[in-house]
Formats: sequence, C-alpha cells, structure tokens
Amino acid sequence: MRSTRILAASLLCSAATTALIAAPVQAQSAEDAISEAAPAADEDVIIVTARRREERLLDVPVAVSAISGEQLSQRGALDITDVGQTVPNVTLEASRATNSTLSAFIRGIGQQDPVSGFEQGVGIYLDDVYLNRPQAAVLDIYDVERIEVLRGPQGTLYGRNTIGGAVKYVTRRLPQDTALKVRATYGTYDQAEGVITASTPLGDLARIGGSIARLSRGGFGDNLTTGLENYNKDIWAGRASLELGGYGEPVFIRVQGDYTKDKSNPRGGHRLIPGLVSGAPVLDNVFDTRGALNDPEQEVESYGLSLHAEVELSDALTFRSISAWRKDDSFTPIDFDALPAVDLDVPGAYFNEQLSQEFQLVWDDGGPFSGLLGFYYLDAKADTLFDVRLFTTFAGFTAFTQANVDTETYAIFGDFTYDLNEQFSLSVGGRYTWDERSAEILRQNYLGGGSPVFGGAGVPFGGPSTDFEGSREFKKFTPRASISFKPTPDHNIYASYSKGFKGGGFDPRGVGLNAPTTTQGGPTDQEVADFLSFAPEEVDSYEIGYKGNIGILNIAAAAFYADYTDVQIPGSVACQVGGVTTFCGVVSNAGKATFKGLELEANARFPGGFGLAGSLGYIDAQYDEYITNIGNTPTDVAESRVVQNTPELTGSITASYDTPVGAGDLYLATTLSYRSKTSQFEIPNPFLDQDGFALLDASVVYTAPGNRWSVGLYGKNLLDKEYKTSGYTFVRTDPRTGAIQNGANGYPIPTLGPEGTLTAFYGNPRQVFASVTFTY
Repeated sequence: MRSTRILAASLLCSAATTALIAAPVQAQSAEDAISEAAPAADEDVIIVTARRREERLLDVPVAVSAISGEQLSQRGALDITDVGQTVPNVTLEASRATNSTLSAFIRGIGQQDPVSGFEQGVGIYLDDVYLNRPQAAVLDIYDVERIEVLRGPQGTLYGRNTIGGAVKYVTRRLPQDTALKVRATYGTYDQAEGVITASTPLGDLARIGGSIARLSRGGFGDNLTTGLENYNKDIWAGRASLELGGYGEPVFIRVQGDYTKDKSNPRGGHRLIPGLVSGAPVLDNVFDTRGALNDPEQEVESYGLSLHAEVELSDALTFRSISAWRKDDSFTPIDFDALPAVDLDVPGAYFNEQLSQEFQLVWDDGGPFSGLLGFYYLDAKADTLFDVRLFTTFAGFTAFTQANVDTETYAIFGDFTYDLNEQFSLSVGGRYTWDERSAEILRQNYLGGGSPVFGGAGVPFGGPSTDFEGSREFKKFTPRASISFKPTPDHNIYASYSKGFKGGGFDPRGVGLNAPTTTQGGPTDQEVADFLSFAPEEVDSYEIGYKGNIGILNIAAAAFYADYTDVQIPGSVACQVGGVTTFCGVVSNAGKATFKGLELEANARFPGGFGLAGSLGYIDAQYDEYITNIGNTPTDVAESRVVQNTPELTGSITASYDTPVGAGDLYLATTLSYRSKTSQFEIPNPFLDQDGFALLDASVVYTAPGNRWSVGLYGKNLLDKEYKTSGYTFVRTDPRTGAIQNGANGYPIPTLGPEGTLTAFYGNPRQVFASVTFTY
C-alpha cells in the first residue's frame, strides 16, 4: 500500500508539473530546431541516447554499441541475451535454473547471484527505467526500436549499479497513422510464436497502441523423473501505451504499461559426475535431468507502469520527468543435485517491487555549451525466501531463510559539454548518491521436512541461527570527464575517466550464530552486523578511443584500464551451524583487481549490396589481491583466483548481401561469434568451466515491395555446439589453490549431500525457424 500511494503521488506530481510547465510554452517544433541546428541527417547515421540526449553515435565519447530493431529482426534475435554474441567484452545469459533471470557482465564486472541483498554490476534499463533486480530482466525481442550497450562505468548519468556498464532496451514510439503488424514464427522444438502490434491516432495529438506476444517452445530435453520438458518456454507478454503530443509539438507525454507471465518449467541441471551413493550415471543428453523437485511450480510474473513526459520550455531548454513503478514475483524450485533424492533441493520465491522518479533539465541551444541536470529517487523492496533441504543428510533437515532487503536511494547529477572550438570539446559530470540499505534476515532450521512456508511438515529445530535487523548508509560522489578531438566532423578521438560505485549491504544467507565473538553468551548484535555486512566496491576507469567514417567503413576502437577495489564476492558453502552440516553464505570484499583491454567494432558496405561487420574484444582481467580466511588467518590467494564470466577474447564477424529481387528485397547474412575459455566462478573448476567455442548463425529474409510483408528463415547455433553457461558446485576444494579434492572412489568429495553436486546448464542447441510478418 505504501508503494501504491507513493506511486499515485509521484504520477500526479509528474503530470501536474508537466501541465503547469507546458501551459505557457510557445516553442518551435523539434523538427524545425533540428533543421536549424544541423544539416540533413544521412540515413546511415546512428542516433543514440547514451548521454541522455539524442546525438550521433560517433559524437559520444563513450564505448557504445547500438543494435537497431531492424538488425535484431534480420538476425532472428530471440531475447536480450543474443546481443552478447556480437558486442565485445559482454556476457548476457539466463541465470542457471530459469528463463527469466539475467546474469550480465561487462568488462569483467557483473553479478550472477539473484538473491536479495546483492546488487547487479550492470544496469538494465527499459525505456530509461532502471530494473533494480535481475528477475524478469531477460527481455524478449519484440516492438523494439534499438538496444544500446554502454561499456565502462556509467555512474554519472545512470548511477545506480552501472559500475560495469549499462544495457538500454528502447521500445518504439507510436506512429502518427493507424498501423498493424502481425508476426508468426514456427521452428524446431515446436517453437511457436505470435506477436501482434497495433496503434491508431485519437485526434490530432493523441495515439494509443500496444503489442501482445505469445512466445512458446518445447523443451530441448526432458526431466526423466517428473516427465516435464526441460528448457521449454511458455510466455505471455504485452505492452500498451498512450501518447500525447510529440512529432513537432512542444510537449510529449507517454503512459506505458507492460506485463509478462512466464510459466516455463524449471530448468534442471545436467550432472557432471555420477551419483556418489545411488550410482546414477551421467546422462547422455546434456539437456536431460532427473531432479524431482517441482514445488512450488515455477512461475514468473512481472509488470510495470511508467509516465514519461518531455516539455520544451524554450528553443534550448527541455524538462523531462520519468515516473515508474514495477513489480515482479517469482516462484522457482531448484534441484541442485539433479537427482530424485532430496539431497540438495531448494524451493524458492522472490518478491520485488520498486518505485522510481527522475527529473531532468536539458540545455542545448546549438551553441558551444550543452548539459543536463537531474534528480533521481528509488524506493525498492526485495524479499527472498527459500529452503535448503538436506533430507539425505540428517533426518529431513531443512535450513529456511527469509531475507527482506529494502533500498532507498537519492541522487543529484549533472553532465556538461563545452565546445572549445570546432575541433575540441570538454565534458565533465558528477553524481552524488545517498544509499540506505535495510535488512531483516531470519534463518530457522527444521527437522522432519521442509519449512511451513513452502508447504513442508518440518518442526523448528533450536532457535534461529540468524535473527537480524539493521541498516547502513552509503554516500559517494562519482565524477566523469572526457575530452574529444575531431579533426573533421567524421572523426572523433577521445579520452575519458569515470568512477563507478556499488553500495554495500548485508549477506542474506549469512549465519549470525557463526559470527566471531569475544563474549561468553554468543555474538552481540554489533558483532552479527559486522559479520553479515560487506563494504561498497569502486572502480576507476580510464579509456581512450576513436570513432570515424572512412569512406565505406565505420569504425570504433577503444582501449581501457580499470582499477577495481573492494570487489564483492557473494557465494555459499558447506559449513557447521550448531554442530550440523548445512550451508552458509560467504561474502567477502576480495580486495583489488585490474582490468585492461581493447575493443574494436567495424562495419563496411560495399558496392553491389555486400556488407561486412565485425567486433573484437580483448581483456586482461586479474586479481591483484584476494583475501580469504584460511584457518581463521586472512590469506592472499589472488594467484589462484580468476575473474568469472569474463573470457579473454570475444569476437564476431557478419557477412551480408542485400539485393533487389523483383520489386522486393532479399537479405542474406551469416554470423560467426567466438568466446575464449570462461570460468563460472572465481575458483577455476575443470568440470564447470567452458573452453573456447564458436557459434554459427544465418538468416535469409525476403521483404515485399512497400514492406507490406516479409518472410524469413533463421538458423541459430547451426553447428549444434554444446557449451556451458553456468552451474552449481558443492565439492571440497583446497582453500588456497581451489583444486578439487577427490575421494578414494576417484570422484570429488561432496560438501553438501552425499550424492555430490556438480551440475551445469547449457546454451541453446541448434534451432531453425521461419517467420512471416504482415504490415498494414
């Protein structure tokens, strides 16, 4: 109720402010302003909003990749993770046991732990609205204008948890005329999708429209215990919007809502070792599984409402307001051991809600000075509940955790550019952030079954091992500066510095009872708070780059160096709590890391319709200091640790051919992408880590005259490459070197559950599908 009231007040305030400001405005149209400020734009010029204002991609002194909706359609992109195949030094993947939770890493910085209390290292934005949690962030590709990927810290203009970078999903604005678009897709594994997009004007100044999408696919494998399809897809989604003004009017208002319901089955992992007690063999098909847990039934529901308003106060000054409310609920059963026995089963639930408000004043009079001032507010709640069931270990033992973590953030920010002359320009900016993290963490053990929260019949065993309530505040100024040199308007050489910041918090899986103490009666409240808390992390990033047009060739190159300190490393391990073997959260600020690398993106259009595009990323990511406790002694183990989800080399090359066929157009393309060896965690694991691999995609699209209809045939992972994307591990390792320790049977020694947990999740196999699109 509190969030609903705040939402209503925020929307009313935003609308009232917009109306009051708009009333006396007699501004010239946006089209007139553009025509006076710049020459006619070339149709190949790419416009982005990486600096929260429209400008040519070439002019932005930031490493940015922009993929248009048309390009995504030509490639047959299915969801936002496809973008990671062609953007250098970027990893975007569905997180382990779900279709909908996103793991994102850019230039070595990210986060793959979805529980409350841990923040993303890469900001995900839907129409300039920050998505505070990774649940429901694997956005499907439909009705999209473009996707922008900003690499490196974006703490000034985007602020919240963009320490590694930001990914912006930008949807299309409604056209001025009545429009209808229908797309139908069918493919292997019973892939069947349909998307309907329609809009119509309501008078001269208003438009209404929306899209509805049905996205389904059969499983790549099966759960041999439950009979469910594994890796299937079952999603309903939609968006609706009402727009007022725009298209040359001094006022633009957009009210937008979206809804997604994902009823896909839980993704079961593939065991990499036999069952150490049952003797269950490793399955031949990596997409098959045996886990029996299916309670609660998996379901992800997410929805949101936003109000975006822009008012041209004068020829030079624009006011913006972005109000948004979002909510998502996820129920998920995760069978870690992937066997019928309740050896390490985790039913879980995630409940997230956020309310945000942003105000901006943008100045651009076509002169040497331009800039932006802004204010941002976020009120977010993230509640995580889960059992850890170890029935095969100790009389139906369950460790139940409920972690409610609230975040309240305020920020003021500014970014300004001054053209010293026709060739040199200087940009400076900064953001001051106030963060307050509040946590309520309860951990209770049960015997004889699961916790009552998940329908179990277990009875409490002893008192709570964690019963914590506390809060911490974090404040930080994050500056940015860059200088650009343009020898001609088609060439930009720049150098930049930026600081990134991610607030600290409390370990939601921590065991307060295990806090070090100097008292006889157990740890004090302060000792528990110190034990559960972790510090903010920071990065200082330096970049030099070049962007230019050289005849038929567009090119962007960047070299970067980053100092990363107090790196947050969340995880969970086997431990003793009150003499019972169970699991514990382990979060550390590991120390220091250094990232340095190179990035190159280029595309060329040759006479006759031939095109060639490519990307290359190289990163040398290493820990300079990694402190962990070995026998209660802080020890630096940096030489045996690696940066997770960060391949040293990423690259892609796309060859295309576009030619008239009759009165229509035929487009053919093939893309080869490559990623070198990747470690899933900081401790290298020969079972889970993925060696270097390449993926081959291809597409053929015919478009009829006037774009009235089109038909496309697409192939993804045509060579049917088998590759791991994530996994779970609970086996004994050497605390210093991380080497896996084997038992007398030659297999790893389990630390939780006697069967041993080493399970992996895999990227999609070969898929072939066809789409037909009709436009009216």
